[in-house]
Amino acid sequence: MPLSDGSTKKPSRIQQRNRHLILDAALEVFSRHGFRGATLDQIATQAGLSKPNILYYFGGKEDIHLTLLSQLMETWLDPLVEMNAAGDPVEEILNYVQRKLDMAQQLPRESRLFAGEILQGAPRMRPELESKLKPLFDEKCAVIQSWIQQGRLPPLDPRHLIFSIWASTQHYADFESQVSLLMNEGDDTYASAATHLNMMFRTLLQG
Repeated sequence: MPLSDGSTKKPSRIQQRNRHLILDAALEVFSRHGFRGATLDQIATQAGLSKPNILYYFGGKEDIHLTLLSQLMETWLDPLVEMNAAGDPVEEILNYVQRKLDMAQQLPRESRLFAGEILQGAPRMRPELESKLKPLFDEKCAVIQSWIQQGRLPPLDPRHLIFSIWASTQHYADFESQVSLLMNEGDDTYASAATHLNMMFRTLLQG
């Protein structure tokens, strides 16, 4: 809360708790209904707060959505950041696959939030994608290309390799209801997915 001297007052515990409640409720609502289908009334009901209370903390639905996306971006980039140019190429890429699969398992709502924004053309997230994702993506593609030039990986397109990793890992979060329906009851979906993806990408990377 801004003060007269321009400084900011630290939020109280109740304010911090309410912001957390609102953002968690909004994550659930946005991941289930998308930005267009979500309403402040739904978020208020999910949070157990009144609509005016929601508007005390945020300027509206778009403000909440943008806050969630901004918080998500750093977490979303971390697995790619950890790809180490000094490591073994095959193991570094396979570790990246596993980190992305772990994220799909641990953060399915966040994955669907991100996917929903991208499917709409990234109207609220494009500046973050341009300023953060694109430079990191280019950097890691250059790392993979250097491994290829050194003969440590077979000739492949680094961009499509990363796209394939995203598609095959995030699928388990974004299409969770379909995956659950098609897997046999009692199967450990993520354990079997990890085994399959490791074998598939290892075969590709070892040529």
